[in-house]
Amino acid sequence: MTPVFPALFPTHLARLDLHSAAAEASRRGKLPRRLLILLSLVFVGVALPGWAQENPYIVTYDHYLEEPGSLEVEYFSTFGTQRQGNDFHAFWAEFEYGATAWWTTELYLDGQTTFGDSTIFTGFRLENRFRLLQREHFVNPVLYVEYEQISGADKILKEVEGHDVESDYAVPNAIARRAHNHELELKLLLSKTFKGWNIAENTLAAKNLTGGNPWEFGYAIGASRPLALKASAQRCNLCRENFIAGVEMYGGLGDRHSFGLHDTSHYLAPVVAWNLPSDWTLRLSAGFGLNDNSHRLLLRWGVAREFSGFGEMIARVFGGRK
Repeated sequence: MTPVFPALFPTHLARLDLHSAAAEASRRGKLPRRLLILLSLVFVGVALPGWAQENPYIVTYDHYLEEPGSLEVEYFSTFGTQRQGNDFHAFWAEFEYGATAWWTTELYLDGQTTFGDSTIFTGFRLENRFRLLQREHFVNPVLYVEYEQISGADKILKEVEGHDVESDYAVPNAIARRAHNHELELKLLLSKTFKGWNIAENTLAAKNLTGGNPWEFGYAIGASRPLALKASAQRCNLCRENFIAGVEMYGGLGDRHSFGLHDTSHYLAPVVAWNLPSDWTLRLSAGFGLNDNSHRLLLRWGVAREFSGFGEMIARVFGGRK
């Protein structure tokens, strides 16, 4: 197997170093034996061959779920410009697990750095997606349910809802972090893939469960296609079929008392994903604000790695199914 990033990420050396460090810690009594075995399996999984085609969207969801028993670990960053305030870098980690063929569950951990201010942890999110129809149909619906416990300083902009506007993110961290949001978010995800093209539309409804806040609404739409539909005879990193390009648009639709486009923000973002044969995926997105309420630029990038058969590895470690 050809290494994914021979210069940037020598996985075979990193795996050996991490495994040796874990073994040494175990000998010193710092790691339980089962945890050592689990870490060893994860490190071995870094170099296992596999293949997964991931869409390029950052905000929009299509109808595809995580493979049952597979774990995908992802890191994303958002650089946002800020008028009347300091620019920021928001970041989050995702742990996405395919519980069944119709259910994917996910944990987010959020943080942000506001330049000239501070770096803070802003909260967590628990996401679940449920595929409503087993087979492919003309339109494929997925139900999305998420619970968020985040502070008012959260800036990852994973979605735009209600009357969210740029000026909301200009508040200093010391003040914004005092607000604590316990939010329920529901989405209906509609998606279709036809002749290589994926078309997806998401409708969002969210409610902050603290206080008497009204339901807020938003949307996201996306379209994408691989640069080539026919796979090459040999596995390679730079083959055209490994690249998926597209565009997405997202924004707020007001709330229950004031539904519509008044005092809302909207973004248009070209997106691209590079899927490598070793289950690594890189994503890049440049989002441009479409009105005066929007950030002028939201530059996003991310890296993801899928671990196939992770559920079976966990079962073996803890004495479950062989």
